[in-house]
Amino acid sequence: MADLTRPRSVDVNIRSGPQMREYVAIADRVAGESPGRVLDWGCGHGQISRLLRDRDVDVVSFDYLEGSEPDMVALEHFPEIEKHVSGDPVVLPFGDGQFDTVLSCGVLEHVQRPDDSLDELHRVLRVGGRLFIYKLPNRLSYLEAIARRAGMYYHGALPDDRVYDRRAATALIGAHGFHVDAFRRTNMLPLTIEHPLAWRLSGPIWNLNRALGRVPGVAMLATNLELDATAL
Repeated sequence: MADLTRPRSVDVNIRSGPQMREYVAIADRVAGESPGRVLDWGCGHGQISRLLRDRDVDVVSFDYLEGSEPDMVALEHFPEIEKHVSGDPVVLPFGDGQFDTVLSCGVLEHVQRPDDSLDELHRVLRVGGRLFIYKLPNRLSYLEAIARRAGMYYHGALPDDRVYDRRAATALIGAHGFHVDAFRRTNMLPLTIEHPLAWRLSGPIWNLNRALGRVPGVAMLATNLELDATAL
């Protein structure tokens, strides 16, 4: 049985070399889209906000904090960056059409009311604005299946966790005023590796991870789904 008491807000993601390689790739991809003003929705530790700022992107960081009043607080790991926080699980403290791009990286699968949250993201985006969704859990992931059988945490174990396949993910996004422009399956290897050797080997691990995803048919069992969408 999965240990559902295990803390989720640990910083393993930013202490893992292979995982940081993925965040760098995401920041490069978003920055390369001329994204305008970006909302980093559910910014977490703020690693992608920091990477986007390093690429001269105008990024606003936001995170949900249960029981919190709307406020601005410094990020623990990047204190030079302040994030907006709110205790409302859906409503964002921004006006209509304030952003050109919204980034969801490892967030949508955890929210309490995904339909309402997507409507809210659509509200704060301008018409024609972009929604980039990364690290959405793949229902067919072989790594999730191993974790479930090994009694480790897996997506879907907690009440608000959800997993998706291509049809469910594209239908969900499309039902809330977005046109899905691109869909990808990514990550064949575990990336959140805490061993110090993982930093030294992060390049080869990341390259192997990407190469495996290009093998015909193999990507069906990848860990994550990615979607690019446009607000209609």
